[in-house]
Amino acid sequence: MNVDTFQVVVAIFGGFFAGAMNALAGFGSVITLSIMIEFMGLPGNLANGTNRISVLAQSAMSTLAYYQKGKLSFKNSWPLIVFTSLGALLGVYLAVRISNEQFLAAFKYILIGMLVIILVKPKRWLRKTNTENHHAPWYHLPLAFVVGILGGFIQMGMGLFMLMVMVLVGRYNIIHANALKVLIVTLYTAVVLIVFQVSGLVDWKIGLIFAIGQGLGGYLAAYLASVYPKADIWVYRFLVLIVVAVLIKSFGVIPWIQGMM
Repeated sequence: MNVDTFQVVVAIFGGFFAGAMNALAGFGSVITLSIMIEFMGLPGNLANGTNRISVLAQSAMSTLAYYQKGKLSFKNSWPLIVFTSLGALLGVYLAVRISNEQFLAAFKYILIGMLVIILVKPKRWLRKTNTENHHAPWYHLPLAFVVGILGGFIQMGMGLFMLMVMVLVGRYNIIHANALKVLIVTLYTAVVLIVFQVSGLVDWKIGLIFAIGQGLGGYLAAYLASVYPKADIWVYRFLVLIVVAVLIKSFGVIPWIQGMM
């Protein structure tokens, strides 16, 4: 597909903001998928596959930043990584065979429940944990598998669901949960991208343009979150802001915002 200069600029800046969102909370794919489908005219299934290129770039760069700053611990985390990745493989199997319109129609109502969960007892999101000696309860693994299915299927919103499982059920600190989240996304997205490519659902030219901005945004956001003393508080606030913004868009509360997005 041919793209003009203005589309390239929009894709890079949109990708940058999406990368920052994904590194700290989630829903960056709301921006990238909207640009690909509504601004560049890609079919939904092709945009879903193409989006995985920039997601891979962003998550890999975010993982690097968290690792460099000592926020990423592999100890006791491998079961979570395996269960989520297996779920993602099932999700991408579904994604290349069925439409996601019905899922998207119901998704906005799921968001309302998620917002309530985030706002009730916010201190649960700001707990301090020692990642080296951290032991999460076993039942967070089946939930991680379900979240992995979402990530493989459409990716959008997976980050927030993953954070909810790790912070509220697995009892991880929100910064370390974000670091582990982007590592998991990196691992399964590499496989998911291959599946989409084999299915002919990837536009590499557009995907690599988005990857420039998204990789940079993901690295910068993860770096700042790792060095800022009160990053957990601001990440929590950003989390609430993102969910509220997505709800406004989904329900069309403010028509002119919906038109812009």
